[in-house]
This record gives sequence, structure tokens and C-alpha cells, in this order.
Amino acid sequence: MGIRLSRVRDLYTNGKFIVRISPAEFFLIMETSKIRFIFLASAVVGLGIVFGTALWLKLGPHPQFGRDSSNSIDGLNQYGPVPDFSFMERDGSAVSLSQLRGKIWVADFIYTSCTDTCPLQTAMMAKLQDEFAGNPDIQLVSFTVDPERDTPQALATYAAKYQADAKRWYFLTGQRDRILRLVQEGFHLAVAALPSDTDPSRTIPHSPRFVLIDKQARIRGYYDSRELEALVRLKNDIETLAKG
Repeated sequence: MGIRLSRVRDLYTNGKFIVRISPAEFFLIMETSKIRFIFLASAVVGLGIVFGTALWLKLGPHPQFGRDSSNSIDGLNQYGPVPDFSFMERDGSAVSLSQLRGKIWVADFIYTSCTDTCPLQTAMMAKLQDEFAGNPDIQLVSFTVDPERDTPQALATYAAKYQADAKRWYFLTGQRDRILRLVQEGFHLAVAALPSDTDPSRTIPHSPRFVLIDKQARIRGYYDSRELEALVRLKNDIETLAKG
């Protein structure tokens, strides 16, 4: 037998009177139940986003490392060339692959409202900028994966927080489909293709890896920003390419 409420808010169970509830008490009980439900639902959704993102990054598309079979005298692997591209820098100028040929460069993929791995990635890029400040042949390039919101002005504000040198560290934006294609097909990394009209506060699952590119625009290594050992290896590999 279930619980039922009469019109005068009398609470019965199994046909027996239990307690009489005033309208104010009844309203409070109902509102408290609603609040608890909303809080629980929000917690479940939040945990779902966190674990879903983590699972996506772990089990989702990973780099298709098509290693070049040719041997390299510098001892580093070759993962194929970066395809041509042209995107807008934070100052409004165009930056293309041709401008990066002859440079050793590190690429990463971020968005300015990201609170997940992006702050760590950008902080590490800032550290690389400081450590290799004396070598003009080394360039840093950050591509946004949220180009609709990351306008040149937004990227300029974000770059200023990390004291990014405009000549040594590019922040690029452009057409969404072209950026996603470059990330997925050019750099062979994962990024979620979310609708452009989704909630601005949403998380955009994307690879937290750095990519090292040599002076011939060939990919030479991938480095997980969450792993200290990988970052040490990145610095060593940059120095190896710089010596060659």
C-alpha cells in the first residue's frame, strides 16, 4: 500500500492516519525535495562530464602514428609532414605553414575558456618560451579548438596573461572545419567536433599533447602535457633538432 495525501494534507499509510501537514509545511517539504533532486541531478551530470571527458581522452581517437620507415641521423622518429594551412594570428595577420618552414616549432591545441588541461599546456609553453628565448629558430604555435569564441582579441587577452612574445609564440584561429581537419588529419590528434551553438561553458574534449615539428615541417614527436617525463623528453628533442 502506498502513501496518499488528502485535500487537507492528512498523511495516511496503509489506511491509517499518521500526521496532519499544514499547507506551509507541505510546500516546504516539496521545495526541499525539488532542491535535493536538482542538486543530485547536477552532481550526476557534472561527474558524467568529468568521467566522460577522461574516458574519451583515454579510449577515443588517438594519434595515428604513421612512422616514416626511413632512418634519421638525429635519432628522432618521423611521423610525416604537416599539411599546408593558413590561419589568423591574434594581431589579425595571416600565418601559414610557409612562414614556419626553416623553424623548429612546438604546436599545441587549446581554447581560452578551458579549465581542464589548457592552463597547464599554456604554462608549459610559456616555460619553453623562456628556456629557448636565446634561439630565434624555435617557434611556438597554439591553435584554438574553439574558434567561434576565440577571436583574435580573445586570444590576445589570453596570450598576455602568459606574457607570450608575439614574434616567438603564435595564437591562431580560423574556420572551425579547417582547424578540426588540421588537428585530426594533419597532426593525427583527437578533438571533439561539438556544434558551434553549444553552451559556452561546456568542455571541448581535445588532445593535451604537444607536437614537435622540424625545419622541413615534418612531425618528429608527440608529448603528453600531463607527464613530466614527456616534457623533459620534449626539451631534449628540441635541443637535438637545434644542434642539427
